[in-house]
Amino acid sequence: MNEPIRTDIPARLDRLPWSRFHWLVVLALGASWAIDGLEVTLKGAVSGVLQDPQTLHLTSAQIGAVASFYLLGAVVGALICGWLTDRHGRTKLFFATLAVYLFGTLLTAFSWNFASMAAFRWITGFGIGGEYAAINSAIDELVPARYRGQVNLIVNGSFWIGAAVGSGATIVLLDPGIFPVDLGWRVGFGAGALLGFVVLALRRHIPESPRWLSLHGYGERAESVVADIEARVVRATGVRLQAPEESLVFRPRRSFGLGTILRTMFKRYRSRSVLGFVLIASQAFLYNAIFFTYALVLTRFYDVPARETGLYLLPFAIGNFLGPLLLGRYFDSHGRRAMISGTYAASASLLLATGALFAGDLLSALGQTLMWSVIFFFASAAASSAYLTVSEIFPFEMRALAIAVFYSLGTAAGGVVAPWFFGVLIGTGSRANVFFGYAFGAALMLVAAAVELRFGVKAERMPLERVAKPLAAED
Repeated sequence: MNEPIRTDIPARLDRLPWSRFHWLVVLALGASWAIDGLEVTLKGAVSGVLQDPQTLHLTSAQIGAVASFYLLGAVVGALICGWLTDRHGRTKLFFATLAVYLFGTLLTAFSWNFASMAAFRWITGFGIGGEYAAINSAIDELVPARYRGQVNLIVNGSFWIGAAVGSGATIVLLDPGIFPVDLGWRVGFGAGALLGFVVLALRRHIPESPRWLSLHGYGERAESVVADIEARVVRATGVRLQAPEESLVFRPRRSFGLGTILRTMFKRYRSRSVLGFVLIASQAFLYNAIFFTYALVLTRFYDVPARETGLYLLPFAIGNFLGPLLLGRYFDSHGRRAMISGTYAASASLLLATGALFAGDLLSALGQTLMWSVIFFFASAAASSAYLTVSEIFPFEMRALAIAVFYSLGTAAGGVVAPWFFGVLIGTGSRANVFFGYAFGAALMLVAAAVELRFGVKAERMPLERVAKPLAAED
């Protein structure tokens, strides 16, 4: 049996001042969300174009189904890659998952019918699902505890920077005077894939998580990595580092059996598991229902030309990014429970009001877009906080897998069928039917707000090891 080891690595990482190293972590790991935002936005914006007989000639239901295939791939990718991330480390997986994602995105540009696009979107989703597990666990373990909430929200919210770029790009890509109708959307997906290679190059400078190395028995390498990070921070800031005040005693283990992990997740931390599932599932339904079909609403109910739908996404994307950016700091200062429940409840209430106005035909296309932008100012912060929650409330040894499990369960329950469901509702041409979908999404968000108030975990500004003691830790 391994002898107990004492380490101060977590405390050394948490005491560091913010520096260029942390900016590098945010940029290299968070940039993939921006690229995902760009190409997912393209998929949403071109959904009207894809119905054109000159392109793939898809139906509304098929467009919704393509989005569901993407989400199904993400579910499978998250589960497989989450398990591998905990066993083999963060760096190996965030290189592999990004490569798969870029491959799927590039293939999407060459789709020739519904079946091919559905298959290629499944591959793309597999890669992005793996990214959720590998990236969020790495960020949590490298960023000091006092910044963890804000940084996590902003990184997840950076998806919408790409979305804003993608919406602007559609002005050019979907202009038949510049690109033929069946070429512009393909160019957009291809360009998004090429941008991803820049991110791959940046990731070469991100080290393996010292926390992961230490707890898996690679003590010397962990010490070397932490020392290098400290040296980089000191050179950049000129700050003299204080001695760490806490330490952790543990027995190194390379892996834990699935039975141990499942008992920990669903027996020892049952209430936290309920919390994670509800938060992820409710926001998944809301986002995937509205985002993947927003172009269909604009073209069907407001007669917006398909090539102009990307313009309406720009304010929507800006609202989504400003939410995590402006509200993120309060998740660390005011606390998780108050901010998470508040953002879920606010977005639900605004969605109900917007749905009622939509059903009564009281909104223009611009008014609908502005209302969506306000709703998702809060909903974006809420959704990002869901991923933050599942990434920090379970023991270290199962962090990536926990992210994967709850992302997969939540997305499968709340997100996979949502685009198809809303595609069918929109296809009926009935505003009342679409309002029913909005009301259902709002109800799910209100339930999530109540569950957060009941089971929310105090994790703000606390070391990960105190939020959930590692399985290998000694008492």
